Amino acid sequence: MKYISVTEYAKRHGIPERTVRHYCKTGQIDGAYLVGKTWNIPPDAVRQLRESDQRKVSPLLKALREQQQIALKGGIYHRTQIDLTYNSNHIEGSRLTYDQTRFIFETNTIGVEGESLRVDDIVETINHFRCIDLIIERAEERLTESLIKELHFILKSGTSDSRMEWFAAGEYKLLPNEVGGMPTVAPEKVSGEMKVMLKEYNSRKTNSFEEIINMHHRFETIHPFQDGNGRVGRLIMFKECLVNGHVPFIITEELKMFYYRGLKEWNQTRGYLLDTCLTAQDNYKALLDYFKIKY
Repeated sequence: MKYISVTEYAKRHGIPERTVRHYCKTGQIDGAYLVGKTWNIPPDAVRQLRESDQRKVSPLLKALREQQQIALKGGIYHRTQIDLTYNSNHIEGSRLTYDQTRFIFETNTIGVEGESLRVDDIVETINHFRCIDLIIERAEERLTESLIKELHFILKSGTSDSRMEWFAAGEYKLLPNEVGGMPTVAPEKVSGEMKVMLKEYNSRKTNSFEEIINMHHRFETIHPFQDGNGRVGRLIMFKECLVNGHVPFIITEELKMFYYRGLKEWNQTRGYLLDTCLTAQDNYKALLDYFKIKY
């Protein structure tokens, strides 16, 4: 039998090569086998869909993927990349402006006169764009520790943190940390807590909007990584809304304090965080209305 390459399979099916390699590695493409570092794929191979993959792809996810593939400018993919990256990074202290973020995405360059910028802000912005691509490509996948760690690895790769001995990009924290003055799970207990959280979350075929927010709260309470927990957590929320049939949302700078209050008060009054997320969702719905995408 004549086999085809990852590149050819990707072109035939209109998906990124990275996604094809992942399907091969996880046994989702019948008959694919590895020779050295090269995957050989039967030309008529069919991807084996898991139950979670058989859900109907939403018009939004379809639009994001189509526009991602053709690098369309000025559409919902373009806008989501810039808005989600700018706001999520800005909440965590990035000093890049919205226009600087947009310029990096559109041109892969940055031009600044008479201003000093932190290299980490630029690196993490570029990395965040890649993280969004990952959650779009692999939206239907079950949420796992490996996927969460991969997001963290991409986000923090090449930063000054990643060069520190005490910091492990793509791995759980080595040192105790806190968030908003509140204690988090001890490093030695993180793996166990993450497994419990994911087992409960993945035990349901679909998750409600509130269940996704509850999972986000648990993730941020565990605070599994040394840094980058907020951004990884919000990326996960966006992904899980996409696959569970909910309109995703972006926490903006204007909603930041309400968001933090909601996380802090979740166990007492869930309404604070739910109302904040629903407000953010309404803002994203307005974008979908503008781009005429059904939800």
